[in-house]
Amino acid sequence: MVKVIKKFIATILYSLFCVIFLPASTMAVCPVCTVGVVAGLGLSRWLKIDDTVSGVWIGGVLASFSGMTVNWLKAKKINFFLMPTLVVLVVYASVVVPLYYSEIIGHSLNTLWGLDKLILGIGIGSILFIGGATTYIILKAKNNGRAHFPFEKIVLPITPLIIASIVFYYLTK
Repeated sequence: MVKVIKKFIATILYSLFCVIFLPASTMAVCPVCTVGVVAGLGLSRWLKIDDTVSGVWIGGVLASFSGMTVNWLKAKKINFFLMPTLVVLVVYASVVVPLYYSEIIGHSLNTLWGLDKLILGIGIGSILFIGGATTYIILKAKNNGRAHFPFEKIVLPITPLIIASIVFYYLTK
């Protein structure tokens, strides 16, 4: 359990480093994407699918919500040094900390590759969702600001989550 906490703290510190020093701006994510991610999360929990798969969808929701919150704050002219970092920390902590204290996260028998399944899923889901959203922005920019097909803005962030869910489903089956 101590190793999981240390790995989680190391992951948060690395993420903070990346958020502080790497991005130049925040990407917009549409509310429809968030609804799609929430629907996937609800479905996976309802079907009693492994925590890793649920974590992938939680990570997608948290990444999407963080981006939308930062964009909303910027639209309201609330912008200060490290505001995106603070939003990300608050959003993720508001989910992970209660899960830890309610003992949903931290069971030594609920691990995959030495990490808690929910934490692992949250991390991978966040990365994949951000990667999909970034891919959409890059592809749209290369296509003169137009999408290649209808609902591309929704398909690209959610498809990696679906693929990861299938992979983790079979890995943990």
